[in-house]
Amino acid sequence: MIIAANWKMFKTVSETAEFVESLQNQQEKIKGARVIVCPPFTSLAAARERQQEKVVALGAQNVHWESEGAFTGEISPVMLKDLGVSYVVVGHSERRHVMGETDEFINLKLKALFEHGLSPIFCVGETEQQREDGRTAEVLKDQVRLGLREISPSHLASMILAYEPVWAIGSGKAATAEDAGEASRLIRETVDELRPGAGEKLKILYGGSVKPHNIGQFVSLAGIQGALVGGASLKVDTFVELIKEAQEAS
Repeated sequence: MIIAANWKMFKTVSETAEFVESLQNQQEKIKGARVIVCPPFTSLAAARERQQEKVVALGAQNVHWESEGAFTGEISPVMLKDLGVSYVVVGHSERRHVMGETDEFINLKLKALFEHGLSPIFCVGETEQQREDGRTAEVLKDQVRLGLREISPSHLASMILAYEPVWAIGSGKAATAEDAGEASRLIRETVDELRPGAGEKLKILYGGSVKPHNIGQFVSLAGIQGALVGGASLKVDTFVELIKEAQEAS
């Protein structure tokens, strides 16, 4: 069971430190899950300093594909690894649709993370218009194929992918279990096309308006191994409740 918290542009350094300490104080309630916290870049060091016994793993929300260079405002995989980061979110819809990141950029980032021994959380998902046009399968397959182009077979089998329908993120309107189940099937099928047998080994998370009251319907599916959580991860009590509900449902 993997539960990853994507805080986006929320929480200061002091708020991050307080959250991580409080979360780890409740480790008996969450120790059955792999919990990943992805704060803003400014708070990564504060989160690392308060990590204890690896109760909480540290993730970042973005990365550049080069190790160093004249890329103002960017953060390299080398920098993240030096900070104690283990996981990095790549391809989130806000990076795709707000920041204009292409599948080619995402592919470069995935390759760089694997090269430096970091684990990506690779996000895919369709917009509301694409869904209404009946293009969900096409969009998911294209994002997976282009994002994972020339990724080695061993890395494909160790991937974490997150299905995050764009229309569900921050809207309060989650996908149905049927939606998530069908998406996970399509993703595994597409990865199997790239490398036979790799699809069944994937860890697939659901993301998009995940709450304590609905997490169970997703993680109880055979094809879903956890969740990428946004707003419901910003308060410790709510996040712990969500993790407990996920553990019970799975």
